[in-house]
Parts: sequence; structure tokens; C-alpha cells
Amino acid sequence: MLLIYSAESGWTQDEREQCMSDSTAVCHELDKQGKFLSASPLHSVEMATSVRIRNGKRLVTDGPFAETTEQLGGYYVIDVENLDEAITVASRLPPAKKGTVEIRPLVELPDLPDQESKADSDFVL
Repeated sequence: MLLIYSAESGWTQDEREQCMSDSTAVCHELDKQGKFLSASPLHSVEMATSVRIRNGKRLVTDGPFAETTEQLGGYYVIDVENLDEAITVASRLPPAKKGTVEIRPLVELPDLPDQESKADSDFVL
């Protein structure tokens, strides 16, 4: 998984639109190679809600969990052979120019439901 971090305020609207366009092109290229699984930008941290359970009580707060200069802005799930190939893909993503692309392998859990069969929803997690 490639996790995209950057300062939300560090992008102009034109830069954000160009980033989306360029990122979409990379996704289509990866798809043609059979390496694309999923990707999505996230709404602003202003729309985030954090949930914690402490001493058996649910605490719900507005905003992200961590206060940092860079926020999680989106993700890509790709199917590549090794870390070197993931680094090559991450280096091509436009957000790497203004923020950080964190690469983390996924842990496969065989007992999870098939993700292809998920229902459509207005609020997708």
C-alpha cells in the first residue's frame, strides 16, 4: 500500500487538479500492467472523525487522530514483485514531489470477506 501524506495547505487548486489527473494516468498505466488494485484520495482532515475506546467509553472527536504538518491524503494499493518496484511506482506519483509516499506491505488475512462483493454506499470506508 502506498500512503500519501502532504500538507493540505501546500497545494493550490490548479496543482491539486493536475495531481489528480496525473495520478489517474499512473493508475491506468498500472492497470494495463495488471498491477493496479485500488486507489482513492481522501476528503480533507476537516471531514475526519476519530473514535477511541478508553475505560470502556467511546470517545468521538472531530478531526484526525494525529496532529502533524502532513496529513494522510489518499492511498494506492498495487501488486508489485518487491520493494524496489514499489519505490519506482511511488517515485512516479505526483504527491511525492510535495509530500511523502509511505510504502507498507499489506498483511493478507484469508478470512476477510471478498472485497469485490461490497455494496455501494454514499459513505465508503
